[in-house]
Amino acid sequence: MRFKHIRFVVLLGAFAIVGIIAVQWYFLNKEWSNKEKQFSQTVMIALRNVATKIHQVNNTMPSGVNPVRQLSSNYFVVDVNSVIDANILEHYLKIEFARINIHTDFEYAIYNCSTDVMEYGNYFTYNGSVKEDAISVDLPKYQEYNYYFGVNFPLMSNTIAGDMANWFFMMGILFVSVIFFAYAIFVILQQKRLSEMQRDFINNMTHEFKTPISSINISADVISDPKIIEEPARLLTYGSVIKQEINRLNEQVDKVLQIARIEKSGFQLKREVLDLNQIIAKVVENCLAHSGKKISIETELDSKMEPVEGDRLHVTNLFYNLLDNAVKYGGDSPSVVIKTSLNRGKIIVTVHDDGPGINKLHQKRVFRKFYRIPTANVHDVKGFGLGLFYVKSICDAHHWTISIDPLVVKGTTFVLEIVNRNITAK
Repeated sequence: MRFKHIRFVVLLGAFAIVGIIAVQWYFLNKEWSNKEKQFSQTVMIALRNVATKIHQVNNTMPSGVNPVRQLSSNYFVVDVNSVIDANILEHYLKIEFARINIHTDFEYAIYNCSTDVMEYGNYFTYNGSVKEDAISVDLPKYQEYNYYFGVNFPLMSNTIAGDMANWFFMMGILFVSVIFFAYAIFVILQQKRLSEMQRDFINNMTHEFKTPISSINISADVISDPKIIEEPARLLTYGSVIKQEINRLNEQVDKVLQIARIEKSGFQLKREVLDLNQIIAKVVENCLAHSGKKISIETELDSKMEPVEGDRLHVTNLFYNLLDNAVKYGGDSPSVVIKTSLNRGKIIVTVHDDGPGINKLHQKRVFRKFYRIPTANVHDVKGFGLGLFYVKSICDAHHWTISIDPLVVKGTTFVLEIVNRNITAK
C-alpha cells in the first residue's frame, strides 16, 4: 500500500472516530442534563409534599405558591413558615423519598432564626439508615426565608452515573474501538516501515553482491583464455582477485546468517573474564593493518580499568563494528578516538569519529535492524544496516547499554556503559 493511501485511510478513520466521539459526548452531556433535571423535579415534588404535610401538622398556611428553592444542583431549601420539629421532618422526608423512588443518600439541616445558624440534623443512607458523623458540607443559609430547612444530596452525581451505566458502557466500547484502531494503524505503519527497510536491505545487498560477482565474472573470463597460461603473473593476479572477492562474499553472507541465527535462538554467550583495554588495543591494531583508507585511531585507555565478564568473540566483534562504522562514515581520512574510564562503578567506553555526525532524528533508529540513514539514491557507503543492530544485540545480551551522545556537535560519539560487578581476574 502506498503512503498516500495509508495517510488517506488514517485521516478518514481519525475523522470518523473524532466525529463519533463528538456526537457520543454531545448526547452523553444531554442525557446527563436530562437526568439532573429529572432528579431535581422529582426532589422538588417530594419536598413540596413534605412542606404541605408540615403545614397540616402545624396548622399553618404556606407563604407562597412554591415553597421549594433549588440553590445548587444537589441542594434545596424549603419554606415552612413555622417552627419545625426535627423528628416529624425526618419521618416525612423518608416517607416521601421512598414513595417517589429517590434512592440516594441525603442530609438535612434546620434554620434556627434565634441563633441564625443552620442546625444539622442527620445523614441518611440510600436504605434509610442513619449514618453517624457523616456531615459532608456545611449547608448554606437562605436569606429570603425565616422558617425553613435545607436538604442536600451529596451522592447525586453517583446516582445519576448509575442510571447512565448503559451510556458509559457504550462509551467504553467506543474507547476500546479507538484504541484498537490506533493499534491497527500503528501495526500498519510498522509493517510498512519494516517493508521499506527490507526493500532497502535487498537493494543494498544487491549492490554489495553485484561488485564482487562482476569482478569474479571478469576474472573468470580472463582465466578462461588459453593464452593466460603464457602470463603466469597475470594469472596469479586474477586468481587472487577471485579469492579476495569470494572471501568478501562469504563475509557478507556470514553477517546476514549470523543476524538470522541471533533472532532465531538468541546469543549463546561463553562468559569469561575480559580485559577491555587489551581487546580494544588488538581491534585497533587489526583495523589499522587491514584498512584500505588512511585512518587515524587514537586510544586513551584507563590503566586502572577493571575486568568485565563477557563473551570474548562477541565483545571483540562489537568493537570491530563500532570502528568499522566510524571509518565508513569518517570521510576519506577518518580520525577516531577511543576512550575507556571508570565512573562511579560504571565502565564507560566512548568511540568518537569526526565524520558528518548523525541527526538527532536518526540517533535512536540507527540501532534498528536494516536501518540506514536516508541518503536519497547515493550509495557511497556500503552496508546492510546490520552492524549497529548487532552491536545493540550484543549489549542487550550482556545487559550493557549503548547510545549516541546527543551533545556532541561535530562527529558522532558512541557511549558504551557497563555496570562493574567487581569481577576479580582469574
